[in-house]
Formats: sequence, structure tokens, C-alpha cells
Amino acid sequence: MKMKKWTVFMLVFLLLLSGCSNKEKEKKPVEKEKTVTQTETEKEQPEEKPVAPYSYPLTGVGSETSTDTRAVAVMINNHPKARPQSGLTKADLIYEILAEGDITRFLAVFQSEKPKNIGPVRSARDYYIFLAKGLNALYIAHGYSPEAKKLLNRNYIDNLNGIVYDGTLFKRSKTRKAPHNSYITYENILKGAKQKKYSMEKGPAPFTFLTEDELKNITGSDAKSVKIKYSNGGISNSKFEFDAATGKYKRFSGDEQTIDLETKEPVLVDNIFIVEAKHRFIDSYGRREIDLESGGKAYLLQKGKVNQVEWKNKNGEIVPVKNGADVPLVQGKTWINVIPTNPGLEKSISLD
Repeated sequence: MKMKKWTVFMLVFLLLLSGCSNKEKEKKPVEKEKTVTQTETEKEQPEEKPVAPYSYPLTGVGSETSTDTRAVAVMINNHPKARPQSGLTKADLIYEILAEGDITRFLAVFQSEKPKNIGPVRSARDYYIFLAKGLNALYIAHGYSPEAKKLLNRNYIDNLNGIVYDGTLFKRSKTRKAPHNSYITYENILKGAKQKKYSMEKGPAPFTFLTEDELKNITGSDAKSVKIKYSNGGISNSKFEFDAATGKYKRFSGDEQTIDLETKEPVLVDNIFIVEAKHRFIDSYGRREIDLESGGKAYLLQKGKVNQVEWKNKNGEIVPVKNGADVPLVQGKTWINVIPTNPGLEKSISLD
């Protein structure tokens, strides 16, 4: 009798144990399925890009540290004997405008990046000074026209000039001949600013930039390249070619690519802004007066597209506008070509 009871007890125990084991097996797939579902849900959610607390005013590029520092605007020589130049790849913004004859000069504006060496540095013209003033920049030149000298002598703009600092802040290259051999380091710019007690705080007013979503929807006519003609002689004629791999434009003086003398890095540009302005000769030497106040016709090239816009002087900055509103720029570097109204955009610009 006891044996029967023991046998029945063991059977009941085994049945219960088997039931629990089956229940545990049934639970395991459910738990696994739940885990997979959670993982897939996490993967489906897009990662949020962290937004930088600051951005550079002339490029729109984000920064983790404050960007409210003063810009430096340097007159750069563009004579064939001055090429390739030093420091242009680090410039946030470059204005290219005719000086005398058919030779252009660059006003290279540095704020987000600080090149080690800059040059060859060339002499000042009044219209470049006005542009530098509009950016609240420290203005760097070596020499001056009579009109520019008047402005500098009355301290219209904080400046360092090679006429005063030749051989000290400004150094002469032994591989080039004057006037194509004056250079200045960024370190010496800061040293000169300290000597003259110039503040290096307060950056320029920010340009308007496209958002990430707007960048994906840029429209316009195709513009894989643009040729800019300054004269029949062609000494300053230039070309920009769009590089689809980088989404930027490469620059050429004639057929020679614009690169940095020391690093051999190419100049790459995100916005090409070509504006038309009135030019007038003011002396027998061929110096010019250029109207950078009245606004006018312009082309804006971005991401392989071109749009016809207008330009205006907004508190000293040359900006693109359409229907009265600012046209946003692509984040990055901008090159502004200023050409004479005679012959004008149609005859000076060739788009492909």
C-alpha cells in the first residue's frame, strides 16, 4: 500500500515538473521576440546630430567654443609673379577686384582659421578698406594709393602696413622680387595688434546660411564651371570648376589651379558670388573708383547650380538678395568676384 502511494506521488511530481518545464520553454521565445523587437525599434530611430552652441559668422560652420573674435583682412597680390600665394586656403571670404590695369587683387578675410604665413601682401586701395571696415576687420596691407593713404592716416580703420613695419612684422621672401615678396605671419599680426593696442574681439556680422534640409533642395540651372573675364589680355581671368566628389568649386588662374605655396593644398570654394559694379578711372595711372554701395546684378553659384540674383551692401557686407530678401549661402567658404558694369555680366561670364 505504501509502495502504491509512493508510486502515485512520484507520477504526480513528474507531471508537475514536466508542466513547469514546458511553461518555461514557452516563455523563452516570447522573451527573445520582445528583445529583438526593442532592438529593431532602437535602430529605426534616427540619431540626432548634436547642435554646436556657436557658429562662425562668415562660414556658418559650427564650433564648440566662442567664435566672437575679430576678423583679419589682408591685401593679397595676384600678379602672375606672386602665384601661388600663401594662406588663401584658410580664408573664409575672398573679394577679388581690379586694382590697376587688368590685374586683380584679393582681400582675403580670415576669422575661423589662422594660416601660418600670408602673402605676398600688396598695397591698399580705398574700396578694399571700405570692405574691411564693413567686416570690423583688422586691415593688413603693404603700401597704399593716395586715396587709401588719406583713410589710413586719419585712422579710419585699425591697420598694420608694411611701409611702417617692413623687416619687422613684414618679412621679405628671398625667392621672389619686390613688390611680390612681402609676407606676414598670423603670429606677427597678433603681435602688431598688441603693440598698437587693437582689440581682437568682436567678429563680423553673420551671413545668412542654408539649413541642412534647404541644402538638399538647391535649385537652379546647371553650372559645372564658370569662366570670369576681366580683360582681353587675360592676365587675371579665372575659372571655377565644380567637383562633385567634394561638392565644392576648384579655382584656376587661366589653366593653373590655385593652390597654397607651402602646403600645395587647393583652394576650394562653396559659394561663388559674381557681382557687377560701376568702375571709373580717377587718374592717369589707371586707379579706379568702384561703387560698392548701389547694388546691382549678380550670379550665385552653389553645389553645381547657378541663380541670377542681385547684390546689396548690407552694413558694409556684400550679400546676395532676391525679391528684397537675403539669399542664404552654403556653409563654408565664399569667393566674391567684382566685375565692371562695362562690359557687364553677360559679356564677362561664361557658364557651362
